Amino acid sequence: AARALLSGAPGILGLHHAAIAVPDLDEAVAFYSGVLGFREAWSAELPARWAEMSRALGVDSGCRIRMLCKGNSCIELFEYTESEAGDPLRPVNRHGISHIALATDDCEADYSRLAAAGVLFNAPLFGRAPGRFAYGRDPFGNVIELLEHAPGRAGSLDFRE
Repeated sequence: AARALLSGAPGILGLHHAAIAVPDLDEAVAFYSGVLGFREAWSAELPARWAEMSRALGVDSGCRIRMLCKGNSCIELFEYTESEAGDPLRPVNRHGISHIALATDDCEADYSRLAAAGVLFNAPLFGRAPGRFAYGRDPFGNVIELLEHAPGRAGSLDFRE
């Protein structure tokens, strides 16, 4: 029923970004920009106890923010001044965002490059071209799927910049 309701719904264009709370914004930017190649689109610093923003975010904490983009998608990184450490090995079957997927047109090279940069993968690349993938973790334990891009297949996106 939900699919029928949404199939022609005007307004929703797709996913713009995923947001990730991190303990160290500079380290996160170094990873997502330096290792994965996202570029900074904008940045902001929000003070604590800004009533409207506290209501919008649901927390009364200041934060530093960086919006990083690549192709037709973005990752928004938040470093809150008041935060709680997450479980860096949180299993993907716990409720919440289980992972973000990054498309690649050179799966083997990117797997090797990311592993050399410190990404800990659960296992080697799985599957056969053009459908290989691997799951690893960023420096903070967030799960990243490296997904071989297969233009023209169901669910494929246009990554031209």
